[in-house]
Amino acid sequence: MADVKKYSRPLILLIIILCFTPIMSPALALLSGIALSALGIKLEKVKKYTSSVLQYSIVLMGFGMSLSEVIKASKNGFIETAISVVVVMTSGLLLGRLLKVKSKTAILISAGTAICGGSAIAAISPVLNSEENESSMALIVIFILNAVALLIFPSIGHYFNLSQETFGNWAAIAIHDTSSVTGAGAAYGSEALQIATTVKLIRALWIIPLSVVIALFNKKEGSRKITFPWFIVLFALAIAIANLFPSMSETYTHLNWLGRRGIVVALFLIGSGFSVKSIKQSGSRSFILGIALWCIIGVGSFLILTS
Repeated sequence: MADVKKYSRPLILLIIILCFTPIMSPALALLSGIALSALGIKLEKVKKYTSSVLQYSIVLMGFGMSLSEVIKASKNGFIETAISVVVVMTSGLLLGRLLKVKSKTAILISAGTAICGGSAIAAISPVLNSEENESSMALIVIFILNAVALLIFPSIGHYFNLSQETFGNWAAIAIHDTSSVTGAGAAYGSEALQIATTVKLIRALWIIPLSVVIALFNKKEGSRKITFPWFIVLFALAIAIANLFPSMSETYTHLNWLGRRGIVVALFLIGSGFSVKSIKQSGSRSFILGIALWCIIGVGSFLILTS
């Protein structure tokens, strides 16, 4: 074990460097992180930057997006988003009662499935005044299903010969975290990546109304302030700047590339937090709830988008 720890830092640094080369795909980066975690190779100081790396990368990707395409994707994905959020939240509350999952854990898992995975759970937890173990359990369930989605969605898309637009919308609706949505989109194609990222970030804005509703129903327990995902505003600003000042197109291309590779780094860091122990801690009922909701949103949105 001592030898493993001795080489942890240089090995992790090497993989992060490889993430900036064509050698490391999004799926391979995630699997590399999981493999190192299984071998006991971890660097806690690096892991705490995962969220920041992901958010900065998404902002940088905005410099390579077409404003007209973003508006088109926003219009096309709005109705599907609204329907899916309502259906998943309602189903989650009903199934949570049926499976006897703690109400707050059920709400957190439902929010993570319906909106944007760990980001939604992190934003809603203080509003809900949930216990640390309830938030952790929800995060573990969402994280594991999220990792599975990144690996299998591109294959499913190719098997059914989905178009770039259809896959992008499906990934944004049915995959939990923004990181895996962008990872799956990148693996499928550049158009799918653009659509998936845009629609997913629009979904993330649903954190605000959902938090307000939860706060209103949770007044007795003294709800706290709502956490606004400011990186979404910066993402929109980056798109606007790139389209208003096209003369700097070469610079925008470099920034967009940096954002895409940053997503790969974030996926590696996410994978490094995976462990068998975390699966056991999450509880079978919570997992059943997470899988059931994932099937509802995944199969339901697939049928709607391909009909």
